Formats: sequence, structure tokens, C-alpha cells
Amino acid sequence: MQNNRVCPVERAGSLDNRLRRLLQNPGKILRPFIAPGMTVMDLGCGPGFCTLDMALMVGESGQVIACDLQEGMLKKLQSKIHGTELQKRIRLHRCEADKIGVTEPVDFILAFYMVHEIPDKTGLFEELGSILKPGGSILVVEPPFHVSSSAFEHTLDTARQAGLSRESGPRVLFSKTALLRKKEFHRHDR
Repeated sequence: MQNNRVCPVERAGSLDNRLRRLLQNPGKILRPFIAPGMTVMDLGCGPGFCTLDMALMVGESGQVIACDLQEGMLKKLQSKIHGTELQKRIRLHRCEADKIGVTEPVDFILAFYMVHEIPDKTGLFEELGSILKPGGSILVVEPPFHVSSSAFEHTLDTARQAGLSRESGPRVLFSKTALLRKKEFHRHDR
């Protein structure tokens, strides 16, 4: 899942700091979408800005799959959770350059400030749709300074073509957001 715009590990501190936590509080943003017992994915987790809050929300019976392309980002997250209770709830997973590589069904996926880094958005949304449980959702949050309104709409069109419907996302300061949902299967659907 890589192109030349991936945030380097050396800048990880800019992704996880007190000011950002104050302006973009992961707990407040994600609370409506995550419940105890869920399996959720933090796609492009970086150093874990949202991962720890997600692990608290899924509780002891839930799991967070923290995915990143860069081993260095996963190591930073590993050092945060090593020896804590959250270590049992967070599974670290390194993505490949063109594939996430997770097959376990998930209830919710967070893609915070990372979709714009993916060259093959069609492949991304098809893969996400294949692992998302029916009725599950994806929260896409993109930075306006990297993603124009037309580029964001194009991304959402790509998601719709992959079978995901758009709902209004939460307000996130300095961001464009959309909630994407996978259709629930009903008995008469075949």
C-alpha cells in the first residue's frame, strides 16, 4: 500500500502528539462506531494515534488489527503497548505494497489520513469490502491540505463502485470525512 507520499517513520511524532489529540480526539471521533467485542481495523495505524483508544473501546473481548506498511511504525506502536493489557487486544500486521493481506472479518475499519497515499483505490476498497462484515462500516478521514474536494469525491465514487454506500461521517477538525457501509445481507438477497 505504498507510494511516495507515505509519511516517513522519522515524522511519526507529528502524527501522535498532545496538540493533535486535543484537536482530533480519537475517543470522541470513534465512540459512535466501536463497541465492546468488535473486531476493528486501524488501517495505516502509524505510531498508534487511534489504536490505543480503539483497543479500550473494543474491551477485553474485542480485537484491534493495527495495519501499517512500515515496520518502523509498527515497532513504535509495539513499544507503546508492550507489557500492558492492551497488548492482548492489539494485533500488529504489516501490509504489503499492494495488499493489506488480512482475511479475518471485521466490524469497522478506520482509514485516517491514509487513503490518499494509495495509488490503487479500486483495489483498496475491493479488499476492504471483502473483509468487512455485512452492515460493517469504514470511516474515511482525509486531510484537506493533501486532498481536494474533487479528489475526495472521486475516492468516494471508487468506494461506491466497490459496493460501499456513503453516509455522512462525523465532523473532524481539519478533515474531510465519510462513513462507508457494506450492505447487510437479507434472506431474500442472493
